[in-house]
Amino acid sequence: MTSQRLGNIHRKTGETDVFIRLGLDGKGQCNVATDIAFLDHMLQQISSHGLLDLEIKAKGDTHIDDHHTNEDVGIAFGQALAQALGSRSGIKRFGHFVAPLDEALVQVVLDCSGRPHLSYGLVIPTQKIGTYDTELVKEFFGAVVNNSGLTLHIRQLAGSNSHHIVEACFKAFARALRMATEFDPRRSGTVPSSKGVLEQAGV
Repeated sequence: MTSQRLGNIHRKTGETDVFIRLGLDGKGQCNVATDIAFLDHMLQQISSHGLLDLEIKAKGDTHIDDHHTNEDVGIAFGQALAQALGSRSGIKRFGHFVAPLDEALVQVVLDCSGRPHLSYGLVIPTQKIGTYDTELVKEFFGAVVNNSGLTLHIRQLAGSNSHHIVEACFKAFARALRMATEFDPRRSGTVPSSKGVLEQAGV
């Protein structure tokens, strides 16, 4: 990866071992393997549509269920994103996108505010997509938000197919994140806040 804004996180617990390398200024190069096939598919959407170069290797206690690995990948992704953003100087800060996928339509609005908040409005009709528990979608984004300092609003405007709804959400998140983290040429490297700081406490 050739990106100048990089995040490298290695998170190891008694339940999981997660390595993430994230490049904000990439071309969508993706190499992910979490042992959760549907999560891999969604992470590929973030990389492709957000133009993030993303490398993730994760091993966890998926013989129990996918919860710990799913959450810890979200934690590590959020930490890598915060690391790559640094002081957040010069970025546009706000991003939004509405993504369709067939009958599904999902809106994502986010702010690289340094203040973690998730408003989650997906109504997913099935409990599973393949072997993936759909309740883990909220857990993933909650972990990302709490560890990156994003304010994130997700609204489902339409949709009846579970896969379509979730994939539209990840695509919209990717495009909104891309918009928010791109440089604003009029900012001249200043922090986009009247307070002059967007750092998350503890990051």
